[in-house]
Amino acid sequence: MTRRLLLSYLTIAVIVLLVLEIPLAVFYQQRETDRLTVGVERDANALASIYEDALEQRKPPDPAIARKYAIRTGARVVVVNRNGAAVIDTAGDPNRDFSTRPEIQTALRGTQTTGVRHSATLDTDLLYVAVPIASGGNVLGAVRLTLDTREVNAAVRRFWLGLVGMAAVVLTAVAGIGWAIARSVDRPLRKLETAAARFATGDLTTTEQDPDAPAGIAALGATMNTMAQRLEQLLAEHRAFVADASHQLRTPLTALRLRLENLQSDSAISGGAEDLGAAIDETSRLSELVDDLLRLARAEQTAAPGPVDLVRVARDRVDTWSAVADAAGVTLVFDSPGGPVVASAVPTGVEQVLDNLIDNAITASPSRTRVTVTVTPGRSRHRLTVADEGPGLSDEVKARALDRFWRLDHARPGSGLGLPIAQALAEASAGSLALGDSQAGGLAVTVTLPATESRSGAG
Repeated sequence: MTRRLLLSYLTIAVIVLLVLEIPLAVFYQQRETDRLTVGVERDANALASIYEDALEQRKPPDPAIARKYAIRTGARVVVVNRNGAAVIDTAGDPNRDFSTRPEIQTALRGTQTTGVRHSATLDTDLLYVAVPIASGGNVLGAVRLTLDTREVNAAVRRFWLGLVGMAAVVLTAVAGIGWAIARSVDRPLRKLETAAARFATGDLTTTEQDPDAPAGIAALGATMNTMAQRLEQLLAEHRAFVADASHQLRTPLTALRLRLENLQSDSAISGGAEDLGAAIDETSRLSELVDDLLRLARAEQTAAPGPVDLVRVARDRVDTWSAVADAAGVTLVFDSPGGPVVASAVPTGVEQVLDNLIDNAITASPSRTRVTVTVTPGRSRHRLTVADEGPGLSDEVKARALDRFWRLDHARPGSGLGLPIAQALAEASAGSLALGDSQAGGLAVTVTLPATESRSGAG
């Protein structure tokens, strides 16, 4: 990972440097060549104007000026007459014939010429400029300057070397910075990979966060730690559930076995019928406990929530439980708005929640009291409350009331799974369940469910 990131950074840097430096070097070389050419052309025209009078008057030109220029610049100065014969040559025979040279021929025709040619004798490139010496439209001769381009080439080479050196510095800096960045990304990723492998083996120990990790990788690490904690919690709850279920199932099964053994040995004794009735009761309790365990397992399974009319469902459950409430001397009251209140809930979830809460409320309520089922609409969340006028629960007991298999009074029938089942169904519907105090001092259980835009009475 580090090597791949580093190579990508260096590749991008090389491309950028090539795109920037090659045009810059070419431009610099062209600029230096043009600057030298313009300077030599200017000097050639100046010398032509100096020697114009001497050639016009057919007098021998003074070579001192040309020699001084040659010494100062290193250029070769050649002045020819209209026939192409040299009258001044700072680096050769002054009587040499230059009429066959193309640049001299062009200048004697009245046209200035410039170019670069290779000198086999000097083994170098020479810049030449030939300009006509004219007066009144008559060409009197020509001046040719030739200059070695080694200085310009050397300057261009130095510039190229400077660009190469700068590129090397930039690439070194990019390599160092890129390596640091790549390591800062690769190191926490390797830690996450190690953590994931450890999670796969069943070790859900969280990983310490790298303070230097990028924000995205740090967020991923935090999410993985949260996942590990949640998995650990779920596994712990699962283990606790299995242990509690085993304990709860063992008690009625043991009692049932003992009573049946008594029936088997004492079937002729009058107490046998009583033991048989008690065995049947234990069997019923066991069946109820198994049913509650199945409901809890189904409640924890993921199901797609759908629209549910809380008013319609709550009214139906109140009507169903009214007979049970009357038999217990409890008045079951339903309070709701006039229209439907549609919430999102898992299928049959609201019915099971109300059945558990109403059953618990009737069981906990003294005779000649009321149990009130209330539907309260809201903007984004609706509330469903079941309140009784019983003795209520202390804050400490409320904190434990949602634990599985926990019961306040073991003398009363029940499995201790009613409230946990209701809570699991509420959470499966993206809602919540809370315990509070009713206005009459009893217990009020409030289930909050998300509202939907639908106003239909779907159940």
